Amino acid sequence: MCADGGANRVYDEMPGLLPHEDAVAIRNRYKPEVIKGDMDSIRTEIMDFYRKLGTKIVDESHDQDTTDLHKCVSYIRDSTPELDKSNLCILVAGALGGRFDHEIGNINVLCRFSDMRIILISDDCLIQLLPRTHHHEIHILSSVEGPHCGLVPIGIPSKSTTTTGLQWDLADTEMKFGGLISTSNIAREETVTVRSDSDLLWTISIKKP
Repeated sequence: MCADGGANRVYDEMPGLLPHEDAVAIRNRYKPEVIKGDMDSIRTEIMDFYRKLGTKIVDESHDQDTTDLHKCVSYIRDSTPELDKSNLCILVAGALGGRFDHEIGNINVLCRFSDMRIILISDDCLIQLLPRTHHHEIHILSSVEGPHCGLVPIGIPSKSTTTTGLQWDLADTEMKFGGLISTSNIAREETVTVRSDSDLLWTISIKKP
């Protein structure tokens, strides 16, 4: 699924990932099932190209109160009512980097859909929400991620956060903006556990190929 101008990225960049194959064949093979957003970024010729291939185009230009990512996550949630959302994982590429307000808007989507597992990924790192309602056990895939990581309270300060598996573990530690937040930490073990009285953002670096 592509959020508006994300379709431009798929069209322009997919052939570069498979340089020894025909570009037209690649674009026909790797097409989004749905393109959704306010359609202010997607190029007209790309919209027409995918529409002819059967891609569903959902124009929500009337809604300027939510981001394109919010619109896409809503679509996934509403189109999969039979699925247990706690078992659903949405991987979002291209949500980080670029304009800071776009990044913050995408992080806000994690908070607005806190009952769904959404991972924002870039070339450098990934970010996901750790809701305060759960005790979290994070399995580190050290071949592709880490070791640098961080935990950041979001929404409200954390009066108590406890971790295991980090170089600098937290022990009933208070975290807040204007005070301590856990940045530039190191994932020391293959499993990291986190328990907090507030929602936290977990971020970990992605290793370069």
